[in-house]
Amino acid sequence: VQLQAFGGGLVQAGGSLRLSCAASGRINSVNVMGWYRQAPGKQRELVAQITRGGFTQYVDSVKGRFTISRDNAKNTVALQMNSLKPEDTGVYYCKANEYSGGMAYWGKGTLVTVSS
Repeated sequence: VQLQAFGGGLVQAGGSLRLSCAASGRINSVNVMGWYRQAPGKQRELVAQITRGGFTQYVDSVKGRFTISRDNAKNTVALQMNSLKPEDTGVYYCKANEYSGGMAYWGKGTLVTVSS
């Protein structure tokens, strides 16, 4: 499975960005797709993820501001980020997990910078 992310950039606090990730390859083996981020000097953390069936999970810090969505027909996952804060700054990575503890795949990161 190959993942390609789009949509990072520079935005002022309070603004919005939309990240997209396109998956290709053995898509039918993938259940969960999600977004992680890594801020400077910090560990990579889960931001949001969504199962093939549409179950979503968010880190507390983004609840109410970010929305993850998925189009199984187009093999894409998106992250709509609203009311961005400087602490949302980081490199955002798309991740895909196969069913039943199978392989995990990472895309290259896309940088999101939120200025105060």
